[in-house]
Amino acid sequence: MRIPITGIGVIAPGAIGIEAFRALLASGGSAVAEVDRFDTSGLSAHKAALVRDFKPKDFIPAMKMRRMNTLSRLGVAAAKLAIEDCGAALQPDTGVAIGTAFGPVQTSVEYMQEYAEKGAALAPPQLFAESVANAPGSHIAIEWGLRGFNVTITQRESSALAAAMYAATQLAKGSASAALIGGVEEANEMLFSVLDRIGALAYDGHPGITLGEGGAVLVAGAGTRKPYGWLAGFGIARDATATISNYGRNPVVNVRAMQSAVEDARVDKIDAVYVSMNGAPLCDEVEREALMLFPRAELVRTKQVFGEYAAGGALQIAAALVALDESRYDNVLVNSVSAGGGIVCAVLTKEAA
Repeated sequence: MRIPITGIGVIAPGAIGIEAFRALLASGGSAVAEVDRFDTSGLSAHKAALVRDFKPKDFIPAMKMRRMNTLSRLGVAAAKLAIEDCGAALQPDTGVAIGTAFGPVQTSVEYMQEYAEKGAALAPPQLFAESVANAPGSHIAIEWGLRGFNVTITQRESSALAAAMYAATQLAKGSASAALIGGVEEANEMLFSVLDRIGALAYDGHPGITLGEGGAVLVAGAGTRKPYGWLAGFGIARDATATISNYGRNPVVNVRAMQSAVEDARVDKIDAVYVSMNGAPLCDEVEREALMLFPRAELVRTKQVFGEYAAGGALQIAAALVALDESRYDNVLVNSVSAGGGIVCAVLTKEAA
């Protein structure tokens, strides 16, 4: 069963809204720039892909916004844009599936600071409520009265694709009439510093990832707009050679996941692969070897534009859907390899069958 995607909402580095997103992709530019949100002078890396022009009050009423942290605001704003884009109200049984790699790190830091300084009795309860990874998905469901499944998946780089796979499975089973699918991530000083100190970030010729943030939400299975494209098939695998903090070394596992997605989608060719390559040497090398499976496919690297992690994963899907909508391809594969060994692949198609 192929699942239509009829709405896309984007709060991305360098692009707020689908039309700005299209323009950024068409320009061939990148949203990676010097970090100016916090001090990086004591660190090696100094660049990230940050959302700079996002004004939450343009999307969320002030009283509701006060109860949300940045992560939730990104998710709710992206969902609002996606629902408006699809052209129809969602039914109450609509589900929500959101991916996030690290969740509300900044909120957790702020809560623990308040807790240590003032004690448990005076620590702000609103911070505690927002310190869980499923807060964005919960806010989305509450805002639009959605009572279908509500799941948040944290699987590092593959979080958003894993959320899409879960939602597509539920829709195929008839558990919900539609779903909001997406990813959210916030770049903050604590996360940036930790990744820098373990040598994960790129700097001055040193290979590594570029941290990205933002929110992207898709409407699946409902709406009056002509679908951007269709979720057609998924494949999953785990590379057992991976450590908890690094990527695996076995390209055969990646090949297996990609083949499973293509077989599930029942397509006979792949025109382009939206690759997982993020600058981390092991991730890039192993995926490059696995991609010999598609020698004629164009390779598209969106993480050079928007950075890495769950929002990047959702933006990968959104970018692939825009390409299908613009008739650049008929079938695309979105590939996501995560530290720890998880691999999720999805095939998106231009046509329903």
